[in-house]
Amino acid sequence: MNCNELNFDSPRVLELVEGGFKKLESEILACKACALYKTVTNKVIGKGSHNPEVVFIGEAPGKNEDETGIPFCGRAGSILDEMIGYMDLPEHDYAVINAIKCRPPNNRNPLKSEINACKPFLLAQIRLLDPKLIILLGNTAEKAFCNGRRLKWGIPEISEESGITLLKIYHPAALIYQRSRTDEQKELIDRNRHLWE
Repeated sequence: MNCNELNFDSPRVLELVEGGFKKLESEILACKACALYKTVTNKVIGKGSHNPEVVFIGEAPGKNEDETGIPFCGRAGSILDEMIGYMDLPEHDYAVINAIKCRPPNNRNPLKSEINACKPFLLAQIRLLDPKLIILLGNTAEKAFCNGRRLKWGIPEISEESGITLLKIYHPAALIYQRSRTDEQKELIDRNRHLWE
């Protein structure tokens, strides 16, 4: 199936949603839809609330995430934690997932085919989590979720398909290498606080 044809109401997505979180997790752990499963130590499914107001979507697991099975547990994770603290989001109000559940070798960018292979899982997770707001952390998360649509940094848009508000901000890893963007990120957060407060 072409990724652009895959949506929240696709049979595969609905089948995963119907099985609930437990079925979704077992399907992700058993997945061999792309070659990444051959080199992965742990598949990374998500962390946080099962009933969040806000879902953060990252790109793909890195080395630390692959070792632990927990998303955003390395340096970028510390920055994400600081960001969530700055947003004043309580623990029960957010979840963190990735577009891709397996680490690409040497942390390379995920291939389009890998994004497409994981897309049913991503859409099923969002259906099950049912957030009011999705925060896309960088361009890869946007590519995985938005089917070629480009969002402006820090400008919220409502998804026509799901009715969920989308907001694209910088990936925490970008802030490691470009510390000057930290203040910009805080401005994007401050401008959009009304979306979750």
